[in-house]
Amino acid sequence: MTISFEIPEHVQQQADMAKMAAEFFMRPASRELDENEHQRPDIFVQNIWPVMREMQKKTLDKLAMPPTDGEKKPERQSTQNLRLMLMIEMLSWGDAGVYLCLPGGSLGGAAIEAVGTPEQKLRFLRRFAEGEIPSWGAMAMTEPGAGSDTSAIQTTAVFDKEANQWVLNGEKIFCTNGKLALDESDGLVVVWASIDRSAGRAGMRPFVVEAGTPGVKVTKTEIKHGIRASDTASIVLDNARIPADNILGSPEVQREGGGGFKGAMATFDATRPLVSASALGIGRASLEFVKEKLAEESVEILYNLPYHKLSAIQRDVLEMEAQLKAAYLLTLRAIILLDQRQPNNLESAMSKAKAGKVVTQISQKAVELLGPMGYSREWLAEKWMRDAKINDIFEGTGQINTLIVARRILGYSSKELG
Repeated sequence: MTISFEIPEHVQQQADMAKMAAEFFMRPASRELDENEHQRPDIFVQNIWPVMREMQKKTLDKLAMPPTDGEKKPERQSTQNLRLMLMIEMLSWGDAGVYLCLPGGSLGGAAIEAVGTPEQKLRFLRRFAEGEIPSWGAMAMTEPGAGSDTSAIQTTAVFDKEANQWVLNGEKIFCTNGKLALDESDGLVVVWASIDRSAGRAGMRPFVVEAGTPGVKVTKTEIKHGIRASDTASIVLDNARIPADNILGSPEVQREGGGGFKGAMATFDATRPLVSASALGIGRASLEFVKEKLAEESVEILYNLPYHKLSAIQRDVLEMEAQLKAAYLLTLRAIILLDQRQPNNLESAMSKAKAGKVVTQISQKAVELLGPMGYSREWLAEKWMRDAKINDIFEGTGQINTLIVARRILGYSSKELG
């Protein structure tokens, strides 16, 4: 059996477009945007917005297609997530913080696609495909007392029958693009809250909170170690009222089977490989820059000799390349399963755990190999090292994803291995 890793031509064309955006609109502004945290990358947004809108229009058209009766015609396998993976890798090669400012649904859109009804998907995602100006989506789950343990969330949603509204109260922190999403009139944040605290994770539900909702306030934007072009916000919900049909999924609490927690995990299964793709882009930027600087010093990387005949630097570079390729292949597998609409919980966690660890190691090794100049702000290597670490933290830490992998392989539940 032959396995081909060749990228389809129409997918490669989109990746090439992303490369142009990375080279012309991201890399040149990378240092300035890093030094001026939270400055919106307007030139990048203006140039990438038409492309993103067209991509989202195609997604919307597919969602709007009525079901066909009778015999189905064979369809070409979807490449939607493969295209997204390669685009994110290339844009993160340009600048990971700027990439996170990409207009569109982002994590909020992923949550809507994962657990929303067909009507909700069309209603909420339409703004990202048909809006006149760029808009953003975000997802808010983490709280001051609830990080990896999502069952500990304190934000509540109470249904007001008279008003036919949900009333949300609580505080969310570390919300990527939270300020961007709430600053624009068409933005939204998917907020995870409990409709029944006694039910634990089964009582969790996602709610679409639209920009301009009274009682919703951004109280803080974090000053961060890396990805400084993007905002990471704290959001307070103080008796925030939203329409009854802005809840994603059923409001009925089923204590068996995970309830709303399954929706959260379905969202992460879709988004973790995309975080892995971002890590790959930073790792590739670091590796390519090291090889470029070594070539300037006439240090050749040899591939036809055993390790014991190579210098320490040559061995380091080969190890960096091998680890990056391993992370790429794991990410590719998780993405292909997603495009095939196959379960990818194990593969998604594997790719995220591997890529987060690998990009941290590669970017640190790059700074080490480049010496004092690698640590200086004259080159971008030190910035890539700072940007890299977040990929091992958000969307589930490396430790949490390793735990998920262990549970899936060994067949343990969270109660048995937690």
